[in-house]
Parts: sequence; structure tokens; C-alpha cells
Amino acid sequence: ALYQQAMDSLLQLHLSQDDSALIPRYNRALLRRELGIFSEWFVGNLLDHSLSDAEQRMLDTLFIQLEDNALAQPQTFVHRDYHSRNLLLLADNSLGVIDFQGALWGGVTYDLVSLLRDCYLRWPADQVKHWVLDYRAKAINAGIIPAINEVEFLRWFDWLGLQRHIKVLGIFARLCLRDNKTGYLDDLPLVIRYTLEVAEQYPELHAFADWFKQHLLPLAHQQSWYQDYLTAGDQ
Repeated sequence: ALYQQAMDSLLQLHLSQDDSALIPRYNRALLRRELGIFSEWFVGNLLDHSLSDAEQRMLDTLFIQLEDNALAQPQTFVHRDYHSRNLLLLADNSLGVIDFQGALWGGVTYDLVSLLRDCYLRWPADQVKHWVLDYRAKAINAGIIPAINEVEFLRWFDWLGLQRHIKVLGIFARLCLRDNKTGYLDDLPLVIRYTLEVAEQYPELHAFADWFKQHLLPLAHQQSWYQDYLTAGDQ
């Protein structure tokens, strides 16, 4: 019931009126800066891996694909951290949402990913797909998105989720190394799981998935925080 409230609340957020003077754009430059956090903090600083020219070109190709996907989908209000830790059940059983300070105007599926592929808890894949497609139907009926087919909407969701999770790998590493918030490292295996599940699903992303498994996972295995990503988040 709480998650249904969260979905309904998200619909209301997506019906917000745009005001470019108040709400910054989630543009290509910002998307790229976020993805760069992964290269600097997760790959370079946490795993101590120096990217070769070929690896950098591969990542640049991936990042352009993810940016294109984010910018091609309908743009709406994006809370940017719409997940379990920022949703509160109030005394009257209504839903409270906190932590709006990072809000932007960007891809419609961003907050849906934040909610349904939460970096701190995992829902069964079949349940997530059901919720995603239910949201698609409601968003079409509300005029938030055009009548796009299910396959394309799931691709919007998956690929924008991949952008978010790649960024989060870097942010969690930075929170530990720069800000001494070491607890975030324990959440990295689940974020790795999300990242690889999507990258392995789409042929266009296989080069990234293969590289991650061949070069980054062995380095992650050597870290004290690592646990098997294949079961991360399972109850």
C-alpha cells in the first residue's frame, strides 16, 4: 500500500508545471559530470584502476548512449532521490516526501528507477516490471507521456536506471573516501547487481558488462566490503 501511495505521489510530481527559472535542467553536461564520478571515484580511487585509452573510449561510447536515452524521453520534475529513505508515512497515513534540494527537470523514468530499484533494498524483478508498466499506463492516461509501447518504456527505465546506478557507484565510493561515511560501501554490491543486470540484458551494453566483470569485479573481490553481487539484496 505504501508503494502504491509512492507511485501516486510520483504521478503528481510529474504533473508539476515547469519553471526554467526555478528548476535547473538535467542536461547532457550534468549527466556526463555524474557519470564521471564513477570513473574518478569508483574505478580510480576505490578500486585503484587506471583507465586505458581504449577503456575510456568504451566508456565514452556508453555514456553518450545513456545520455541520449535520458534526453530523448519526456522531461518532467525529477526529485532525484525518490527512494525508501526519503518517504515518510505520516500520522494520517498520507505520504511525506523529503530531500527536495537536488530537484531538476529531466527524464520521466528517473524517479521511478530511484523508487523501484532502490539502492538500499531490492524488490523481485517481476514485481518491479509490473509496477513499471502500471506506472506507464497511468502516465499515458494522465498525459505525462505519449502512448509509447511497453518495450520502449522499459528501455527508458532500464537505461536511465543504469545511468543512475553507475553514478551511485561513484558517489558511494566518494562518500566513503572523501567524507568518511564508510557504511555506504556495504550498499555497493546491490548497485553492482542492478548495473550488470541491465548491461547484460541489452546487446548494445555488452561491451561495458564484459569489461566490468573482467576488470572491475576481480578488484572488488579484494575489498572488505565485497559480497557476491548475484545475491545482493535478496531477503
